[in-house]
Parts: sequence; C-alpha cells; structure tokens
Amino acid sequence: MKRKLLDQLLAWKNAPQRKPVLLDGARQTGKSYLLEKILGEHFAQVVRIDFLEQPSMAELFKDSLNPDDILANLELVLNIKIDVANALIIFDEIGECQAAVNSLKFFAEQKPQIYLCASGSNIGLLASFPVGKVEFLELHPLSYEEFLWAANQPALVAAFNEMALSKVVHQKLFSLLLDYYFVGGMPEVVNTWFAMPGSDNDSLVERIERVSQLQKTLLAGYELDFGKYAGKVSANQISAVFNAVPKQLAKFVDDSVKRFKFKEAAQNVNRYQQLAGPIDWLVKCKLLSKCHPIEGRPTLPLQVLAKENLFKLFFFDVGLLGSKVGISYQQQRDQGLAYKGYIAENFVQNELRLQQSEPTYSWEYARSEVEFLYRTANGQIIPVEVKSGKRTRAKSLGVYVDRYTPSQSVKLVGTTGSLDDPTAIVLPLYYASKLGKVTCTI
Repeated sequence: MKRKLLDQLLAWKNAPQRKPVLLDGARQTGKSYLLEKILGEHFAQVVRIDFLEQPSMAELFKDSLNPDDILANLELVLNIKIDVANALIIFDEIGECQAAVNSLKFFAEQKPQIYLCASGSNIGLLASFPVGKVEFLELHPLSYEEFLWAANQPALVAAFNEMALSKVVHQKLFSLLLDYYFVGGMPEVVNTWFAMPGSDNDSLVERIERVSQLQKTLLAGYELDFGKYAGKVSANQISAVFNAVPKQLAKFVDDSVKRFKFKEAAQNVNRYQQLAGPIDWLVKCKLLSKCHPIEGRPTLPLQVLAKENLFKLFFFDVGLLGSKVGISYQQQRDQGLAYKGYIAENFVQNELRLQQSEPTYSWEYARSEVEFLYRTANGQIIPVEVKSGKRTRAKSLGVYVDRYTPSQSVKLVGTTGSLDDPTAIVLPLYYASKLGKVTCTI
C-alpha cells in the first residue's frame, strides 16, 4: 500500500545526518506497516521492538540512555548483530516507555548517522518529548489520492495528477470519491475493499459487509482505548464527545456544519470548560480535529482571531463517520442521499489537514458562512466554499468576495468544475488536495 509520507521518510534516510523520526497518528492508521514493511524495504536490516506487545523491553533503558548501551542491550536481548550503517531501528508504541522517548534526545546528539524511527498512537498524551531533537511526522488515514493509488488505475491516477476536468474523468473520479465516502481511509478497510473482486453483485455485497464489520470493530477498539489511556480525564466524557460529534454533524444535511454544542454532548454540561479535557484528549489522539470560525475580516495569523471555546469538530475518517451515523453504501452512492453536506465538509477538512497545520479556519458574518479559509504559501487567505451537490450557487462566498475582495476564491463542487476564471476557481470535490496548485497563480 503506497503512502505519500514515504517520500519524506526517504528524504530523511538519504540525508547525511538525521534526527530520529517521531511518527504520530491515530491507532490503526498504518504507522507500523509504513515503517517496517514499506520504508523497511529500503534497508538491509530492520530491527523493531513494540513496547505495547513487549513491555519488558523497557528494561533496555533502565540503567542508561546512552545510545551505545541501548544498542548493546538490544543486540543481547534479541540475539542479533545490528549493522548500524544499514539497519532501520523502530521503537513502536514508544508512548508506553517514557525512558525510550527520553533516549531520542541522546540518539539525535550522539548518533545522528543512525536510522531510528519511533511511532505511537498516544504521542500527544506524553508527559514530555525531546522538542527540537526529533523530526516530527504525522500519519493520517489514507487520503483520497492514496485511495486512488490503491484502486490500481494508473490512467486515472495520471488524469488526477493533471487535474483533468473532462466529463469522462469526472465520472470515474467522482464514483471513486463516493466509494471513499463509504470505505474511508483506514488501511485495513481499504485493503479489504480492493482485495476482493467486485465485478458482480454478490461479491459487492460481501465487500460491503466486510467493510462495515471492520469499521464497527475499529470503532469499538477506540472506545476501549478511552478507558485504557484516559488518565485523569473522564473516559465516560471522552466517549460522550466521541459519539456526539457524528450525531451533531449528521444534523447538517444541506447546510454548513455548525459549531460544536457542548450541552448536547453530555449530561449536565453547558460550557466549554466542562468538556475541554475530553475534547483536547481526542484532538491530541488525532481522532477529532477542530475548525475555528473567524468573525469579521480574516487576517494572518488567523489563530489570533480564533476563540478558544468556539469551533467545529470533525471526525478523522469519513468512512468511520458514515459507519457511526449508519449511512449505507447505497446511500453514499445515491445522488439524492449521498450529497450530504457534512460528509463533503468533513472530507475537505481531512484533506486540508494534510496540507496545512491544524486547526483549520472558517468564516462567519451574520447569516453567511464560508466553510474554509485556505492559507497560501505567499500569505494570501482564500475563501473555500463546499457545495456537495450539483447546485453550485454560493451566496455566502459572494458576500465574502463583496466585502473583502480576495485575490481568488474557490468552490468545491459535485460537478466537473472550471479553471477558466483564475480569480473564481471551481473544482470538483476530489481535487481538494490540489488547492496549493491552483491558488495564487495570478
């Protein structure tokens, strides 16, 4: 399974000296597989220890955090000889061993030639990690582009890369987008979807059933994690927020997603501070992401204009979101039902998270709302309106343009789109990841 993050990891490998990689991401997004199986193919030797499966491995760090001592202990315990010049060393689920986290500083300072990667699904919950001594990367569920790669259609991938806008290309890419809405980007789910032949109705039904069951299993696993890793935060409140987000999103079928309502998330709760801990926990674990609405004229830096207690919350995977609210495959495929604004908006949120640092931002003024504010590399703020269906009229975007006259505006729609006017770009939804290529080109 091809992952975009591999390019960054190979650039890290080919550097003359390097800091250890610290790979963050939600559980089951494929961190271990990416490091051991995909990146590992580029090394003569792979040495991996998992602190969750083998908690006794913490003993390797008990007496010393000196890299030479740790490597010597590792060779002794595993009964191997590590070729440090050609070996990829992986500390998996490193959050289970704080001493291993602390050792990364010493590997960075004393052994910059070593290829050391660490990963974990609770990195955001660590008491501390060596800031400035690691190369911090994050792995998300498969993006739409990675889903397209998994579909094994080279000609369609080429058309996607060229941002083709023909009706034939649109039909195929949009069809795959609707599949992506149902399947999502969890690697095991995607692999199941594409591993089975789908040429007849019986096999399609079987694929749908397997995907649905996998998604339910994954969601149940996350719920179990709440009790295991909650710490001082209430596991019940974490679960309440996690379940409230899909329910609140599902209310906005044809309208923009609204701010998260705290009083609808848990009993006896009516303000942000009562749920700040659980929300922060879920965001740090990469299961939810925030989008802060900006009121009035947007200016950089946008975070200065955002209010801590006002935000939208989105689910980290659209397939799991659909599973949580009970949207069937046929409903996702049906044009009358599939154009649910909150699914499209959550999809765009997740695609933008791959391009820009979190959180994202939207815009509000009176009754007008623009779903996203895209920050370009040269400091422009571009309004992005999401229209999930074929009706592409965007009144709120017009209000924004009239008030602030941005250099460009973007509509993401369910049709083929157009690049004829570089100041008013209209793109199909599946090109959300291409905003950097088409904005600020005038």
